[in-house]
Amino acid sequence: MDATPWAGRDRVAAALQMLRMRGVFYCRSELTEPWGLEMPAIADSVSFHVPTVGSCWLRVDGVPPVELRAGDLALVPHGRGHEILSSPDVRSSPRVDLLPQHFVGPHYSVLQHGGGGRATQLVCGVVAFDDLAARELMRSLPSVLTVRADEPVMASSVRDTLRLMADELTRTQPGAEAVATRLSDILVVQAIRAWLAHDPSARDGWLLALQDDRIGTALEAMHADPGGDWSLEELARTATMSRSAFSARFTGLLGEAPMAYLTRWRMNLAADRLRDDRATVAQVAAEVGYRSEAAFTRAFARTIGTTPGAVRRQALLPAPAGG
Repeated sequence: MDATPWAGRDRVAAALQMLRMRGVFYCRSELTEPWGLEMPAIADSVSFHVPTVGSCWLRVDGVPPVELRAGDLALVPHGRGHEILSSPDVRSSPRVDLLPQHFVGPHYSVLQHGGGGRATQLVCGVVAFDDLAARELMRSLPSVLTVRADEPVMASSVRDTLRLMADELTRTQPGAEAVATRLSDILVVQAIRAWLAHDPSARDGWLLALQDDRIGTALEAMHADPGGDWSLEELARTATMSRSAFSARFTGLLGEAPMAYLTRWRMNLAADRLRDDRATVAQVAAEVGYRSEAAFTRAFARTIGTTPGAVRRQALLPAPAGG
């Protein structure tokens, strides 16, 4: 489980550099008013939507509807189900994955839908992150993240990325999905960077903790050596703080105690490793700092909600046909 330490004080920049995505699905939609589409929830994923022609509305439970105009970019970071609509008063929104569409490849389709009125064209994608630090970063993002086409932060490089992605997903050529996935890396990083620069709420939680000189140092150490012989005392020493002050500041910034965070980090790393069919439970237990497989199994089940063996057996099952 190789880890590259996050060097320097700008740990957020380092976290952004670690973002690597895998495309789950891409869709180019040609829509005519009135129309509505329900996007199903997909765990551990980020959805993005870019109208290239016309406009639409994004509706996520608990968030006021957001209008998107041509060239705007919206991220829905937490794998939540949501709706894309021609207007906020549209009530009927069939699930997009149940509508007839033309599948250009196993992970890319073209959808035509609507009532014949004003046209809107959309490029949408669902991407997932394999890196644990990237997933933790995603947890820190708001329910909806929007970058407007006319904002100064929407530099020509962002618009060029959107144009290239739309072009790749419009033309059916070899490697289009692979190129779109790499462009997704860039697009999501650009959107998060814009949010960090212009939204005061970005300086909170995990991201704020990363930027803290002392707590960030302890986080860096844990992430770089998750299997280390860490104790509360050792982490406080790394942060050059007293144990009580370190624990209070860490918990205040991250909403959980240092050792609880470390256990959660280790168990999520372990779950990722167990999905690799070459890793045994005993090997993974040792990698995340447990000398006793039984103690590791108890901690894993308490944190993840299932046993290490169950996760490993699930990973070894053959993929569903057509998946």
